[in-house]
Amino acid sequence: MKKNNLSSALIFLLCFFILTSCKENVKKEAATPVVSTTQPNIVFIYADDLGYGELGAYGATEIKTPNLDKLANNGVKFTNGYATSATCTPSRYALLTGKYPWRNKNAKILPGTAPLIIDTAQATIPKMLKAKGYHTGIVGKWHLGLGSGNVNWNQRISPGPNEVGFDYSNILAATQDRVPTVYIKNGYVENLDPNDPIEVNYQQNFEGEPTGKENPEILNMKWHHGHNNSIVNGIPRIGFMKGGESAKWTDIDMADYFLKDAQQYVKSHKNEPFFLYYALQQPHVPRTPHPRFVGSSGMGPRGDVIVEADWCIGEFIKTLESEGLLENTLIVFSSDNGPVLNDGYFDDAVEKIGKHKPAGVLRGGKYSLFEAGTRVPFFTYWKGHITPHVSDAMISQLDLFNSIASLVGSKEQTQDSKALLDVFLGKTDNGRKELVLEATTRTALRHENWVMIPPYEGPQIAKETQIELANDSIYQLFNLADDIAQKNNLAQSNPEKLQEMITRFEAIRGKDFNNIQQLELK
Repeated sequence: MKKNNLSSALIFLLCFFILTSCKENVKKEAATPVVSTTQPNIVFIYADDLGYGELGAYGATEIKTPNLDKLANNGVKFTNGYATSATCTPSRYALLTGKYPWRNKNAKILPGTAPLIIDTAQATIPKMLKAKGYHTGIVGKWHLGLGSGNVNWNQRISPGPNEVGFDYSNILAATQDRVPTVYIKNGYVENLDPNDPIEVNYQQNFEGEPTGKENPEILNMKWHHGHNNSIVNGIPRIGFMKGGESAKWTDIDMADYFLKDAQQYVKSHKNEPFFLYYALQQPHVPRTPHPRFVGSSGMGPRGDVIVEADWCIGEFIKTLESEGLLENTLIVFSSDNGPVLNDGYFDDAVEKIGKHKPAGVLRGGKYSLFEAGTRVPFFTYWKGHITPHVSDAMISQLDLFNSIASLVGSKEQTQDSKALLDVFLGKTDNGRKELVLEATTRTALRHENWVMIPPYEGPQIAKETQIELANDSIYQLFNLADDIAQKNNLAQSNPEKLQEMITRFEAIRGKDFNNIQQLELK
């Protein structure tokens, strides 16, 4: 009898131990994220007008960006990473299509009423990923046009992001300084009162509507140049707008609004592979930091919104972590073009810059063919899959199309994109050999360490922004290996290299590349 009791007790203890172990294993498995290397989530985080020297990881000492620095320093940080263009719309076009923007004559800075410039039959990254089973979303700035001409903002706006591959879209139509100043979710203006319809016009004002030019007494932000039309939240904008009062955004809440939507997108689609294009509006004008961040940088609103953007990205990463997704998410961070201080408003950006160097060691900035116009912060981060690495490989945002296609097993490729997945993952530094750079329809060539800028008419320095545009009456040739600041024009002293660069350039762009009378070499 005692023997049987002892046996029963041993069996009971053994069963209890097995059951307890199983429960613990189930708990551990539930807390461990499922990692897929064939269909990782993909997130593009895209800053607006953020320069090469703005982040601590890229040498900034006067502004604190701990969240971005952590990602950059634990991923592949590119020192030769480029946007295609020194302005917004063209770069965004290239990012999504893998196609040089100068191939599309409409890919230039657009008004808020411009039609969609991506053909709905055209290949795009979200379309390609949808075909591989991804859910696709965009949250933030669009600025690639909407509709096919005259947009009626009071009904569904189409075509737009949803028609070029995005399952979900929550956007601002153009830029924060342009009308209409409303959010558009899946083609519909958010919170629109049908009894207060929206009207938009970029040529003339609506009768009785105040403007920045005529009513400076009601402004909260003073305009410097080009921003003196309709007033929203005390800020004068580009273009004229009437109606839609309940739909108008609150500028100081914009960063929080898009952050919350990006976080919700992740939570809603965590059980399927997703692609999120999180397009920040910072530090583009008007710079309107939330009161939590006012004074945080000591550089005025421009510095404050960079701190705010860094915080937003930190909060977004926390969401990926808490949802168990960080180890299965490839993050790509970059900017649409280089920096600009005074871009239309008096906001102390120039006066409070101090020792901060937005372009870092580079010359130029937004609108410029010099390096600071298109060379931007650019890094990839994938926890557990990318070994921290600083790469000198030349890469372009163009290359994300073919590289992402390789990652997910798509055979779709585009003409101008290079399949450089191993470069983006830090497995090699063998990047591009050459790249055409663009600034407001002017183009130049980088080949290996050399840059050639053709002669272009126009001012050498933009009057309003004080940025060097790289216009000159003669060819310019620079060796970036020895002269990253582009101070020494070698066109005259090295005519053989200059001619080689011109030949390479014309092979890509054609001989009528700048549509102006070319001057003879001097």
